Amino acid sequence: QVQLVESGGGLVQSGGSLRLSCATSSSTFSTYDMAWFRQAAGEEREFVAAITQSGDNTFSADSVNGRFVISRDNAKNTVYLQMNSLKPEDTGVYYCAVKGYGSRFTQYSYHSWGQGTQVTVSS
Repeated sequence: QVQLVESGGGLVQSGGSLRLSCATSSSTFSTYDMAWFRQAAGEEREFVAAITQSGDNTFSADSVNGRFVISRDNAKNTVYLQMNSLKPEDTGVYYCAVKGYGSRFTQYSYHSWGQGTQVTVSS
């Protein structure tokens, strides 16, 4: 298991921006594909964005494409999620996770989840 710590969440008005960070002390961070998921109250956890080990390839959900950008800094053992043009429907707890085997678009392919960071977007 890899320990992950998310930060950067908060309350923001619709149209605003936030930058989430997910840090780990793991020395093998650069060997992991990573992703961000989110979970709204009463809903299942859903895929937001993913990034490969080197950062050369990224993937985003249709609902955030063009607004959210995932990136990573392997020297800092950190993955980021830049969220722009936020909408009330983006509200939820955001989690980062390490990819294991399987599809990168489902939570069941991931392990070593962080504790999550709350994002609330007011209208």
